[in-house]
Amino acid sequence: MTTAAEPVQASEFDRGTAVRAREGRASVYDAELDGGWRIGGGINGGLLLALVGNALRAELGRDGGHADPLSVSAYYLSAGRPGPAEIRTETVRRGRSVSTGAASLLQTAEDGSPVERLRVLASYGDLSAAEGDVRTSAVPPEMPPPDQCISTEHAPPDFLTQADLLRRLDLRLDPACVGWALGEPSGIGRIQGWLRLADGREPDPLMLLLAVDALPPVTFDLGLMGWTPTLELTAHVRARPVPGWLRVVHSTRNLAGGFLEEDAEVWDESGRLVAQSRQLAAVPRTG
Repeated sequence: MTTAAEPVQASEFDRGTAVRAREGRASVYDAELDGGWRIGGGINGGLLLALVGNALRAELGRDGGHADPLSVSAYYLSAGRPGPAEIRTETVRRGRSVSTGAASLLQTAEDGSPVERLRVLASYGDLSAAEGDVRTSAVPPEMPPPDQCISTEHAPPDFLTQADLLRRLDLRLDPACVGWALGEPSGIGRIQGWLRLADGREPDPLMLLLAVDALPPVTFDLGLMGWTPTLELTAHVRARPVPGWLRVVHSTRNLAGGFLEEDAEVWDESGRLVAQSRQLAAVPRTG
């Protein structure tokens, strides 16, 4: 006698980035912001980027169009809060190899007025074209294997209480980059480690949009603890990652006027550079 197979449980990431086309409203999608992806004062910026990226994938990928994010630029206008959200998308241009779309993520304030959280302009294409055309001088970062790195469960308690998303990630930090957790930041401005989703979901181009903003703020390595809100983030997805761990590096070289740039590189388990990003963020307030 055969029995019905149990339904496959969706990953927490897939649930957190799920969008539903709104009936009767072309190019409008509904979503739910899950508090389990919170960090600091709002929902993690990488998760919001992946959520809007998923809506644009639905919009630009329909009818055999372009479904892979190539470049996604986002301006963070206000902190995302747990609860319902609306994503309004627009097809700006459909080309032969690249399509361009725009999107806004909105939530409803207590007084009933719409509040825009995120505004995005993105180029989508087909990443399979990158499989046979790779020329790079980039070198993967050297770090101990994951089982010799430091799990974020050992991070300072004050940070863990502000970072619910860490329960959804399996993040192992390079021991050379965690002096800040002991009150001894290096001052170099670099944090790196191994990353995968805690529930075992394998990485894909959409998950890379989360990965570029998943590590603790690089300001920790400068001795500046606290929330580092993103103002603008541009991510370039270079290839589809192979299954397994991702190596992620965050670094900064310039802090001025209360702002800093934070660069990220994401390498897959084959040693290929699969994503890059740069963001402008505000320096944590002290005192």
